[in-house]
Amino acid sequence: MASSPTYYTRGKIQVWDFIRDQGFPYHLGCAIKYICRAGYKDNYVEDLEKAIHYLTNELQHVTTEQSSYRIPPSLQFTERFEVTEDAEGSDRRGI
Repeated sequence: MASSPTYYTRGKIQVWDFIRDQGFPYHLGCAIKYICRAGYKDNYVEDLEKAIHYLTNELQHVTTEQSSYRIPPSLQFTERFEVTEDAEGSDRRGI
């Protein structure tokens, strides 16, 4: 197995393990990777530009009409709101 540079192994878990655990699509995973290692590798600005490049590509993909993009279940907002009535009979929305 290849040795991992310190900018990949700092922290409690490796970035690629977090990306996999969260089920991020490829381009978001790449953006997260560059954001996490920015300032710990060769060029801080270059890493941020690469992250922006991947985010821009993902944004273009999900905003086209042809996109069949679906948010992975691990990233979906799952809290449900229930409707209750107050004393006057008006709806109140809350968690």
